[in-house]
Amino acid sequence: MLNFTVGPVMSSEAVRAIGAEQVPYFRTPEFSSIMKENEQLVKEFAKAEDSARVVFITGSGTASMEAAVMNVFDNKDRVLVINGGGFGERFAQICQIHDIPHTEIHPAFGCDITPEMLAPYDGQGYTGFLVNLDETSTGVLYNIQLISDFCLRNGIFLVVDSISSFLCDEFDMKKLGVDVMITGSQKALACPPGISLIVLSKKAVDRVNDNHVKSMYFDLKDALKNGERGQTPFTCAVSILLQIHLRLLEIKDAGGVDSEIQRIGGLARDFREKIKGLPFELVSQSMPNAVTSLRPTTAKAFDIFTILKDEYGIWICPNGGELRDTVFRVGHIGALTEADNTTLVDAFKDLQKRNII
Repeated sequence: MLNFTVGPVMSSEAVRAIGAEQVPYFRTPEFSSIMKENEQLVKEFAKAEDSARVVFITGSGTASMEAAVMNVFDNKDRVLVINGGGFGERFAQICQIHDIPHTEIHPAFGCDITPEMLAPYDGQGYTGFLVNLDETSTGVLYNIQLISDFCLRNGIFLVVDSISSFLCDEFDMKKLGVDVMITGSQKALACPPGISLIVLSKKAVDRVNDNHVKSMYFDLKDALKNGERGQTPFTCAVSILLQIHLRLLEIKDAGGVDSEIQRIGGLARDFREKIKGLPFELVSQSMPNAVTSLRPTTAKAFDIFTILKDEYGIWICPNGGELRDTVFRVGHIGALTEADNTTLVDAFKDLQKRNII
């Protein structure tokens, strides 16, 4: 199998080997030491302030999206939500479930936000902002500098879902004034799904500690307290946290976050160059490094996904709902190479010879 989805992605042999080992007991000084190093490296790669904290949730990225929202906002807030696709819609749904007053901003399909979209909300008393930095359902990377400037100008608390963009695109949590950053194990960390991470600024930690949350599992106060000793309040996905530790050390040894961003960006550019001349249109003009979103002009997107999976042993990323037959996505994260890009493009060309696309 050759996996070009955007999660779970291809893992290295070393990461997979840890998953084959017996799961160790984790209430030990040795595991605590690993977790403390995990926290430090994530902070370093997110370019967070020294006083920031990292919480590791056993759950998918959506678990940390919900945990973040319910711990830093309440019904006294007024929150802006960028809803330009399936994951922006998820943030809006979370706000609705937790009775957090919110206003949705809807960019056009496949489009970035603009200053004109934010202008009506300047000085209007909004207290929070939620954005999926890489809206992977459409393959759009939003202008985080524009959002940062808007939030800093208005004193707005900024929460960024960087689940698909962490380690892929330039991001400096401290310089951008981001209060909360969310990511997940199954994206550019290239580990199995099951762990999501929340990076909290000092201001966010204070807000968590002051907020009353009606939840046991998702009350981040317990997670922060246990994290001081390198532990989690409940049983965690131990093996995945050990895999994350190895992966973070791999990235550091290979040159750190900037080197990893360059590697993934190079894979994305290589793929986009190789597909020129094929019957695909780019969906977004504001493309992230993690994924390329394509609209086939001569075939149904889901049919291409199915044939590649069943006949070529290659997985691309399908869409659901209204986009099922019109858009597919190709990921550039995980243990992929330019040679793998060539294999996929050769498969596309073979489909073309067979008059399938």
